[in-house]
Amino acid sequence: MADEEYDLVIPPGTPRSIIRDAALKFNIEVVSVTRPLNYANMVNDERQLLAFRGNKEEIEKANEFLYQKIKEFIDS
Repeated sequence: MADEEYDLVIPPGTPRSIIRDAALKFNIEVVSVTRPLNYANMVNDERQLLAFRGNKEEIEKANEFLYQKIKEFIDS
């Protein structure tokens, strides 16, 4: 049985260099997903977003990496 695939939505505004680095570092792919947005005046508005797709272990590693790199970017 093949590993189940998971999606990790990339926060809008994430620098392309961080997305590229994560895609090269982990066994994941960058995909486009449609997700509903439910805040402010965008209730049930669907948007195309970027996400990482891969097995659970790789997505968890990518999530930690993404969090750390975004935090470093904001702090600089």
